[in-house]
Amino acid sequence: MPGTPPPTPPAALPGTPPALRSARLSDDLPGLATRPEDVPAVFAARFNSGDPAALAEVYEEGAVLAAGPGGAPLAGPALHAANARLQALGVPIEVRPRTVYATGGLALLVVDWVIEGAGPDGRPVRVEGTATDVARRGGDGRWRYAIDNPFGTAPRELPEG
Repeated sequence: MPGTPPPTPPAALPGTPPALRSARLSDDLPGLATRPEDVPAVFAARFNSGDPAALAEVYEEGAVLAAGPGGAPLAGPALHAANARLQALGVPIEVRPRTVYATGGLALLVVDWVIEGAGPDGRPVRVEGTATDVARRGGDGRWRYAIDNPFGTAPRELPEG
């Protein structure tokens, strides 16, 4: 729309860590994290972009998603399809990292998160949890999820899409 300023890129929003502002793939998305504590913010920015391919880059090859208690972990296309279903709700995710424990090229991230707002049909959406995730530094120095456990030890499952 003429006269409307472009949206603020997620990496330029206040509070975005400097490592995310300097490692960008485009004007709209932050690059992959250069520090383990930045992985949740990169995930959120890419999730909120609505671009499943951009979100998929936050995972290393062979990564798994614990979609619910007792179920088999999801990997590859199934992992990315589960994330795409959540992105399709059109509701942003907010992340609040609690703790990051890193040693060498591995990190355990404990992150509170919530997806809350109105879905495409106008009905309220609220999905939340405390993730216990494992990230690994790749050969390129960027950190990606190896294990995405969005509900930690809580007995919940990802919503069906």
